[in-house]
Amino acid sequence: MNYTVIKNEHEFETIIKENLGVLLYFSRVTCNVGEALEPKVINMLDANFPKIPFYFVDMDKTPKIAAKYSVFVEPTIIVLFDTKETIRKSRIISIGDLSTAIDRIYKLAFD
Repeated sequence: MNYTVIKNEHEFETIIKENLGVLLYFSRVTCNVGEALEPKVINMLDANFPKIPFYFVDMDKTPKIAAKYSVFVEPTIIVLFDTKETIRKSRIISIGDLSTAIDRIYKLAFD
């Protein structure tokens, strides 16, 4: 899966409006935990939730987006469905727990 690094607030707003479901991955390029977790999250989406795109939000380059969602810890994952935050996980994130949480909403939204 290719993913997009969000560059500005306008692009961010467009992405949220155009997608029924979206996973926002807030981190910094210097975050070792975030760097290790990122490919696992991408693989989980590829395998189980192909209709949910992955977007990386660099907290250093787009701090206003992080502040808008009250994200001050990295990594933080926010899953939006129909522009509303439905799932939030921060710091120590279990891929299994994240997958279970997404699965319930994914089935309602896409099946």
